[in-house]
Amino acid sequence: MKKATKRKPSYLKPKRKTTFKFIDLFAGIGGFRIALQSLGGNCVFSSEIDKYARQSYEVNFGDDPNGDIREIDEKDVPDHDILCAGFPCQTFSIAGKRLGFEDTRGTLFFEIARIIREKRPRAFFLENVKGLLNHNGGRTLTVILDVLRNDLGYFVPDPRIMNAKNFGVPQNRERIFIVGFSRKSGVSDFDYPKPLKKSVCFADIKEKIVPSAKYFLSTQYWSSLQAHKLRHKLKGNGFGYEIIPDGGTANAVVVGGMGRERNLVYDDRLEDFTPLTHIKGEVNREGLRKMTPREWARLQGFPDEFKIVVSDVQAYKQFGNSVAVPAIKATAAVIVMNLNF
Repeated sequence: MKKATKRKPSYLKPKRKTTFKFIDLFAGIGGFRIALQSLGGNCVFSSEIDKYARQSYEVNFGDDPNGDIREIDEKDVPDHDILCAGFPCQTFSIAGKRLGFEDTRGTLFFEIARIIREKRPRAFFLENVKGLLNHNGGRTLTVILDVLRNDLGYFVPDPRIMNAKNFGVPQNRERIFIVGFSRKSGVSDFDYPKPLKKSVCFADIKEKIVPSAKYFLSTQYWSSLQAHKLRHKLKGNGFGYEIIPDGGTANAVVVGGMGRERNLVYDDRLEDFTPLTHIKGEVNREGLRKMTPREWARLQGFPDEFKIVVSDVQAYKQFGNSVAVPAIKATAAVIVMNLNF
């Protein structure tokens, strides 16, 4: 009898023949990888320090990423055409120094810069939080651009704030994108992709089957959220929970409880209100619940074939830290087009 072969998930099958190589730094759970593989890219190297993210990455892509990027010799990184990285935001000390490569030492951006300097990819694609624009009074971004443009000699158009909701997912998630091209690439002009004319809302990604009771708020938790919001309202602050209607757009999914509390939803389909976890009070009868990890995955543009193999706590963290795949793919497509792959 013939042994049954395992069907590859669609996101592992490029829609066209592989034409370029890329690396995936600060890889998380592979948002960049899904986007670039679908454009015909072959991932030849990945790096991620978080052990749970590496677990999710390996299960979904069959590769165990290299660990701490600070311990990787840049000479050991394979040759590649495009370097991708969603790196953490850190302050650079520039007091009394010139702006440049040496001033990034000790930061995680330096790890990217040293690999670019050694491997000279034809292009790079970096993603970071919107706050990088004004981080440390704007000096952090100034250093980054100075290194990329002047020390490394890449053509780097002005970075752009891109919102995931403009690319087919119902999430208001703004992130800064930085792209660059080597002199050898011949690229000296770049236009970021325009928003899609596509209207989406939470209902488009909502669970089709009623989620487990564990996602529905307890009466005591719901009372504490209401009291917390009222206290801040009396102080003139806008902090507190938010409820996303089925026809609405979610707030940015972020790590921590706040990301879940600002993305509560109504779901009146629950029939069994028996608590599945140790809660104070009982399951609320108003139908209020947190979004599920799968809904967060969809808000980030991950396909349903993407396996969630970690605890809910880790899953929320991983999707909250991830890139929004559709926005990455739209921008990467323009990069690939400019490089004539």
